[in-house]
Amino acid sequence: MKNSIPDQVIGVPISFARGVCEHVKLGPKISETVKGKLSLGARIVQGGGVQGVFRHLFSVEEGEKLLKASQCYLYTTAGPIAGLLFISTEKIAFCSERSLRFSSSSSSGEIVRVPYKVSIPLRKIKRATQSENTKNPKEKYVEIVTKDNFDFWFMGFVNYQKAFKHLQQAISLSSTRC
Repeated sequence: MKNSIPDQVIGVPISFARGVCEHVKLGPKISETVKGKLSLGARIVQGGGVQGVFRHLFSVEEGEKLLKASQCYLYTTAGPIAGLLFISTEKIAFCSERSLRFSSSSSSGEIVRVPYKVSIPLRKIKRATQSENTKNPKEKYVEIVTKDNFDFWFMGFVNYQKAFKHLQQAISLSSTRC
């Protein structure tokens, strides 16, 4: 089948296809990545869509609007964690696709499962910058630095440029309101 549209493969933009490949490669195993995506999809359907999941997972202020939700990875010292990055008019928030397992501090030592969540008010963001791996320029990152000098690294976006554009817009809107 010949494609008449440049920069597309069977009607799918090449940049999107590359983004999907990079996103999947960051997972530990393809089977784990697929399980996580299915679990995430089920959670979104059960929650009434991405907006419903966002409202359920994070405290949402009156008038706050969800601008964009993007699948990505949050890089931690233990490695990347797959999840959803929510960009709203008030905050950026990340929630892992799958719950992390911890041993309870109680004497029973039972295993507790909790999602990995991060919430950063836009007014607390000092800057958001784009970066790429110098050895592999296809690996793109977004670094968010807070005013108290904590930094968060997000990577493996399916659509890196669109996610970064929405993040910049949210930060810009926030700074004009302060």
